[in-house]
Amino acid sequence: MGNEDDNRLDFPATGRNKDAIHDVLAGRLGGVTTVLEIASGSGQHVAHLAPLFPHITWQPSDLDDAHRASIAAWTTDLENVLPPLALDATATWRLQPVDAIICLNMIHIAPWEACLGLFARAAEVLTADGILYLYGPFMEDGRHNADSNARFDESLKSRDPQWGIRDLTEVKAAAAGHGLAFAEKLAMPANNFSVFFRRHVSTR
Repeated sequence: MGNEDDNRLDFPATGRNKDAIHDVLAGRLGGVTTVLEIASGSGQHVAHLAPLFPHITWQPSDLDDAHRASIAAWTTDLENVLPPLALDATATWRLQPVDAIICLNMIHIAPWEACLGLFARAAEVLTADGILYLYGPFMEDGRHNADSNARFDESLKSRDPQWGIRDLTEVKAAAAGHGLAFAEKLAMPANNFSVFFRRHVSTR
């Protein structure tokens, strides 16, 4: 097990926000039995959440090889966590339906096409009334909610012009275009937000 442990990455921000994310999800995953995590990163989030939601089967994913190795190392002893998948938000997913998708701190460090792809794929694999949960910083109507986020946005764009804090007004509109109805927004520590969408299925 030592070699597997050596693959573990430790992201400090994940350690800081994992309890707050659990507290938000605690009252919203009662009827959920399957969760797909997109861009799982180090795997620390799923390793923290899976034991606290033992009724749920968790499917982590990440495109990065080192991240997937870290996810596997963090979750090797957790029976309700499946091996991580290499999923690209902009490509087709061949997956069984899931009750919820969570995506934490991804859409601002990826091209806008990744956000659009996430919504398109979520509309395909979420069950009726399924949940899509986003966590991270957001603008609203072109305005940042904190000076620190404005500086962070500038830093992201200097690293890659396709990155940047997304405007929640635009995110909601893009989600609605794929049948994902905005459900709830909650303020979180460090000027972040929890944003929930539900897959709307027409009865007509």
